[in-house]
Amino acid sequence: MFSASGLKKHNTTLSTEILAGISSFLATAYIIVVNPSILSQTGMPFSAVLTATILVSFFSSMMMGLYANNPILVAPGMGLNAFFTFTAVMTDKLSWQVALGTVFWSGIFFLLLSVFNLRSYIAKAIPKPLRYAIASGIGLFITLIGFANAKFIIANPATMVGLGQLNASTLTFIAGLLITVILLIKKVKGSILIGILLTSILAWPIGRWWGGSDAIITITDITAKPDFSLLFQLDIINSLKWSLAPIILAFVFTDMFDSLSTFVGLAEAANLLDENGEPRNIQKSLIVDAFSTTIAGLTGSSPGTAYIESAVGIEQGGKTGLTAVVGAILFLPFLFLSPLISAIPAIATAPALVLVGVFMMKPVVKINWDQLHEAFPAFLAMVLIPFTYSITQGIIWGFLSWTALHIATGRAKEISIALWIINVFAILALIF
Repeated sequence: MFSASGLKKHNTTLSTEILAGISSFLATAYIIVVNPSILSQTGMPFSAVLTATILVSFFSSMMMGLYANNPILVAPGMGLNAFFTFTAVMTDKLSWQVALGTVFWSGIFFLLLSVFNLRSYIAKAIPKPLRYAIASGIGLFITLIGFANAKFIIANPATMVGLGQLNASTLTFIAGLLITVILLIKKVKGSILIGILLTSILAWPIGRWWGGSDAIITITDITAKPDFSLLFQLDIINSLKWSLAPIILAFVFTDMFDSLSTFVGLAEAANLLDENGEPRNIQKSLIVDAFSTTIAGLTGSSPGTAYIESAVGIEQGGKTGLTAVVGAILFLPFLFLSPLISAIPAIATAPALVLVGVFMMKPVVKINWDQLHEAFPAFLAMVLIPFTYSITQGIIWGFLSWTALHIATGRAKEISIALWIINVFAILALIF
């Protein structure tokens, strides 16, 4: 597959693919830190989630390279980890074991949809403005979490939310945010990861000089054995209940929209198209994406998904699965560097969360704001996700308002059968 002739066929070289794989890894590596920092808030051990994150990223990206032959890395998805933590566990009061079970079952469902190629049919049933709004709403949600983790935004009894105290910790967060933005503007490879590391260095003296206990960095060792304590800890039986169907479907639909938009966007931007003008090896790529979600539940992580940051490696010249294979291999050393990584404080990863939110806001410009019957449901979905602190609620009210307005304005014929079915599930989710 990756012979000299095979690479030449795709107009690339071994050195180009290796450099592209390194570039994609640097752009994606922030998930090694950020995913555990979010999921550990459920009570799951940070080091064990870190191990699970690396396992999912390694196996999924490797499969994307070897099976689908696409230069796209796969890792636990941003937004999906927020849904797992703040909706499934904290809001719906599931144990993390049951929540992992819902991830596993969503992966199985996702896999069946991919194998029988039903995902494209379901995806077409979701109006594009709602897809754009959901992505943007999740971006706002992640940004809010980043600001809250840095204590830049805090709860305020008088105004619900308010600005936190400007102290050494929050000023370090602001400095880290500005540094990371500047790196991104200058197109420095691995900007987010570099920003996390530099903010951690800035945070080093805070706990000792200014008493900011939240930012104390303590490193007792650099290396440690991987923590496999979350392996197969999911609750498969209790997660397979009708009452949990909305959560499973939320994982499925969120992951589906995210991955489909990533594959289509990268394929169009980098001309990774087949002879029919469709994204190259799209069905195999979607199967890998579903596989990633399934093993995420087994290993102890939120669902995996294709990473838009793979565009960094593609821009570097990556055109084949070798790019993904190189990226996959680079995840492995961090299995043994967990003490070094877990020492990174919340104020160091908070800038990454804020900026990932910025990236996810891009689709909002595709919404036709002059068509109110489309714009209002999209707006409702987008703002309710952060305002209700629930991705599910934003999606539900987006679907229901879309349907209601189309019926009221004589556009009921535009509502597909699949969308009617989705609305039934949305209503059931509100009831149960």
